[in-house]
Amino acid sequence: MFATTLSHQNSVSTPSTNLPTDLPTDLFGAIEALKQELNAVILAHYYQDPDIQDIADYLGDSLGLSQQAAQTDADVIVFAGVHFMAETAKILNPDKLVLLPDLDAGCSLADSCPPDQFAAFKAQHPDHLVISYINCTAEIKAMSDIICTSSNAVKIVNQLPVDQPIIFAPDRNLGRYVMEQTGREMVLWQGSCMVHETFSEKKMIQLQVQHPEAVVIAHPECEPALLRHADYIGSTTALLNYARQSDRAAFIVATEAGILHQMQKAAPDKVFIPAPPINQCACNECPYMRLNTLEKLYLAMRDRSPEITLPEATRLAALKPIQRMLAMS
Repeated sequence: MFATTLSHQNSVSTPSTNLPTDLPTDLFGAIEALKQELNAVILAHYYQDPDIQDIADYLGDSLGLSQQAAQTDADVIVFAGVHFMAETAKILNPDKLVLLPDLDAGCSLADSCPPDQFAAFKAQHPDHLVISYINCTAEIKAMSDIICTSSNAVKIVNQLPVDQPIIFAPDRNLGRYVMEQTGREMVLWQGSCMVHETFSEKKMIQLQVQHPEAVVIAHPECEPALLRHADYIGSTTALLNYARQSDRAAFIVATEAGILHQMQKAAPDKVFIPAPPINQCACNECPYMRLNTLEKLYLAMRDRSPEITLPEATRLAALKPIQRMLAMS
């Protein structure tokens, strides 16, 4: 059973360890068969491996996945993403079986906002309304007034009275971006995403010199120094749509590199260059997202496990701010 207090901060492991040797040779076919047997839907984030993206029934960013989870009539939700995303699906669907291929698929941003510390922080600002980015645990959602995503954060803040003080959690970079776009002062929790803070401004400038024809597109979770060089800033879906619709032929993409698979599929004649991390590593790939594999997805469906469960009191408290987000979106 899934404990919502599980910390994923130090639990990233090799994606393919400890798998059985009797897996079917045609995993795509086996997963399709299980989908029919279970009346299951596979929801996948853009940052998943290409094989998982290609087999998903719905592929999207956090807002789109939340909307799909709220609308699905499937009996089983297989969430190929990270644990806070699967938690959101369970919050919206208490009577459905929600599966996550690897329970260690956590989130560095969610881990950067421990519930006990956030409760104390919130108590210091009793008159503030709490807007939390969806990249947080169910416990943080339960302490929030409204949930947002990078797609709708600016829109949601703009709907609030100008004299309403706001706490924005947990991502400081998205919070800064929202402040710039809305002109609103907010109290920011100082959390961040390990992927989006690892891009190198120096290497970005070098890349721009090497590719002067390329447009820089970036996710608002990136550090301000990097966003200064962006020609376009937007959510994962917004970046994909911009690249698809733009008349430019080359793009430097500053977000998790998994999105390049969909960009290349949507615009095969265009060039997409991943923004470089600080070190010589694959740091522009989220190690938690990469824990989910096609093999683990099959096993989760076959075994009906690992299952996401939540205490009902937490689920109900977290449901209200998610419903407010969906209504305001």
